[in-house]
Amino acid sequence: MKHAWNLAVAAGLVVSGAVMAGDDPFLWLEEVEGEQALEWAEGQNERSLDYLKSHDLFDPIHDRVLEILTSDDRIAYPSLMGGEVYNFWRDANHVRGIWRKTSRESYRSDAPDWDVLIDVDQLAGAEDENWVWAGANCRYPDYDRCIVGLSIGGADAAVQREFDLETREFIEDGYVLPESKSRIAWRDRDSVFLGRALSDEEMTDSGYPRTVRIWERGTPAEDAELVFEGERSDVAVTGMRIWDGDDYYDLIVRSPGFFTRHYYHYHDGEVSRINVPDDASIVGLIDGQLLVDLKSDWTVGETTFNQGTLVAGPMAGFETDKPELTVLYEPGERSSIAGVSTTENSVLVNILDNVVSRMERFTHDEDGWHSESLSVPEMGAVGVVSTDDRSDRFFYNFTGFLTPSTLFEADAATDAHEEVRSEPEWFDSEGMHVEQYEAESADGEMIPYFVVKPKGFEANGANPTLLSAYGGFEVSRTPFYSGVIGTSWLERDGVYVLANVRGGGEFGPRWHQAALQENRQRAFDDLIAVAEDLIERDVTSPDHLGIQGGSNGGLLVGAVMVQRPDLLNAVVCQVPLLDMKRYHKLLAGASWMAEYGDPDDPDQWAYIKEYSPYQNVSADADYPKAFFTTSTRDDRVHPGHARKMVAKMLDQGHDVLYYENIEGGHGGAANLEQRAYISALMYSYLHDRLAGGKSAE
Repeated sequence: MKHAWNLAVAAGLVVSGAVMAGDDPFLWLEEVEGEQALEWAEGQNERSLDYLKSHDLFDPIHDRVLEILTSDDRIAYPSLMGGEVYNFWRDANHVRGIWRKTSRESYRSDAPDWDVLIDVDQLAGAEDENWVWAGANCRYPDYDRCIVGLSIGGADAAVQREFDLETREFIEDGYVLPESKSRIAWRDRDSVFLGRALSDEEMTDSGYPRTVRIWERGTPAEDAELVFEGERSDVAVTGMRIWDGDDYYDLIVRSPGFFTRHYYHYHDGEVSRINVPDDASIVGLIDGQLLVDLKSDWTVGETTFNQGTLVAGPMAGFETDKPELTVLYEPGERSSIAGVSTTENSVLVNILDNVVSRMERFTHDEDGWHSESLSVPEMGAVGVVSTDDRSDRFFYNFTGFLTPSTLFEADAATDAHEEVRSEPEWFDSEGMHVEQYEAESADGEMIPYFVVKPKGFEANGANPTLLSAYGGFEVSRTPFYSGVIGTSWLERDGVYVLANVRGGGEFGPRWHQAALQENRQRAFDDLIAVAEDLIERDVTSPDHLGIQGGSNGGLLVGAVMVQRPDLLNAVVCQVPLLDMKRYHKLLAGASWMAEYGDPDDPDQWAYIKEYSPYQNVSADADYPKAFFTTSTRDDRVHPGHARKMVAKMLDQGHDVLYYENIEGGHGGAANLEQRAYISALMYSYLHDRLAGGKSAE
């Protein structure tokens, strides 16, 4: 039964008529750090936390998740640079984290001898700033200087500062930029490519750099030489130096849209276009051969190279009308390329075959290209973690729903594999098992999904079931091991389901493009089909079924909740897009119009408005008690989406929960303690909603 909530009472404030003016009465909630908006968020947090933290499982789930997330038994994943292993690490003693390195030999041992380079906790204390690690970009091939990113509270925007790996100090008169979405990429020791995003004149509509400049050491950034300028409507423009052994090429990449790129070769002060399709991606350079991943068919001369194919050809040929191309790998109907990596002499291609991984190695010599399969573990997900540019050694991770993540060191040249370390079994998986099913979507497409069944599972329709999906931007969701899901859900008799809906990349570009723009409804139909199939198989029932998604996945579950509330009893909607009328005007939203369409175009708004959750939520519908989360410091997906959706639903009389983390960025949490806290809130909510069902209300 729905509870009537008065918005002003729930918020703890009265909204002025001036702020409420316009077609959207909740526009004031888009003012990220506005006093009224923050008071509203605090009021909602207080109300929701009183409910969520009162659940009997909150404390035990929180304590166990925090123990897992901060355990020293986790894998310290390596990043190879100059033959050494680098790692960023957080634990209970290093909440903000440490950046450290060790030798490859030491890393293989049970207790590596880590050399700490930057202690972010100490730095934050010394500078009295809420620093969150935002990565490091180190200069090839010497790896003596790095551009270190430090975010305030976890936002995408970051301060960038040059760091000397030899002295272990920041260089005061080095390359330094204030908090922004600016980009710096190394050319050599004394020059970088600079993309400034410090003023409207320098930025695209999406908030990213619009120009590429060469910034010489010791000169003001304002005086950096302009070498390329894009359009304001572009997503971004960036410069980079790519290496092929001791050779290099300076590239400029202009992105007119999220899925389109124009590549240029910058040489001797001149810029020339590289001949690849607008939607293709350059994914590597080795032995003078440029590697290109095709997202659509490409006809060169009389030969057509099919969508999803990886091709290669001499770099110089791509500055002509007819590049000389060789097919390295062409996926089948139910397979796709999940990733391409290079070592000193090898190209590693990670392939998904019906959402299960395998790996191929390609090499090039005077006789052309050669391939062989690498003997990685089967029936799970494989991902290359890091490669060595000075040998054929590389690290990869293997995981599955019931298989703890295991890190291997391998040699592509010999196909030798050595297990380096693995995570503990965080939960007791004995008696659990995994099945892969398919559901028929509204248009007849078969949608695969995985079901992880707990010990003692019976198909009786009463199992609390969490269904998760993403369905966008060609992002593939593959099997993975999660101690958090295992201990918080599977061990407590929950069923976990991962759906491979369209919009993702599980079956290559076609799977993604099938749900673009005017076809977005297909992604929602796919998730609905999986939900219906789970119910038909008696895995669960509407009283016990919940859905979860974040970011684009938040849009997915928000739309499905609005369209088919009868199927659900719980919705976890995290850092979501929901107001699709204004998404392109908020933060980085303009960069996603290639995915969703342009709401300002009447023809495109005609289909967007049919599914936009914020525009379609109704006072007359009976929605499950949904749980929305966001972050004040999310500068990618605006927190106004979640705020406004909750405000509107409360105003309509729906019972809804909300939690806004003051920091955390688009990931929702700035540190491991916050991740544990939010996980405990989510799983307490899911157990409360799904273990008892609607009758429990």
